[in-house]
Amino acid sequence: MPQRENSQTQPDTEKRLKDLFSRGLAGDDRAYHTFLSELGKRLRAYLRNRLRGLPDEVEDLVQEVLIAVHNQRHTYDPALPLTAWVHAIAKFKLVDLLRRRSRRELLTDPLDDAPEVFCDSDAQAMQARRDVAKLLDLLPDRQRLPIVYVKLEGRSVAETAGMTGMSESAIKIGVHRGLKALAARIRNQS
Repeated sequence: MPQRENSQTQPDTEKRLKDLFSRGLAGDDRAYHTFLSELGKRLRAYLRNRLRGLPDEVEDLVQEVLIAVHNQRHTYDPALPLTAWVHAIAKFKLVDLLRRRSRRELLTDPLDDAPEVFCDSDAQAMQARRDVAKLLDLLPDRQRLPIVYVKLEGRSVAETAGMTGMSESAIKIGVHRGLKALAARIRNQS
């Protein structure tokens, strides 16, 4: 299994886990429960060692691996070492976790790293509001009003439709076309 052991106990571990797993597959619930329990302990040690900087992730990942072992038990080839099969599953789950975390971390930059996002003063915020208002004034009402009500004021599409007398579809189309027109104007000014 994924935990490092001396060469004498490793074959014993393989044999014990494989025996419990085989008995579990044959319908021995107690053996299968013991297998999952012992495997969980070994997985915790293996993953704790690899996720030193992410200790909160260890238990969730152990559970993911145990579920994967359970769900994929029909794919195990008894002619091969059980521990190698489990190790492959654990390794894939670990890589998946690290990929998910790296994608999430790329999308969530800390605000301290991007001070330019925030206005330095109320004057800059007022100027930004005036700029947005000027851009919106360039749009026809059927695009400007849906953007103002839905995107700036946070009203629902249904509420905006009721306020403007437009259909909900027209509101959605107005927002889409209006934002597209604004983006084109901004690109042309740059």
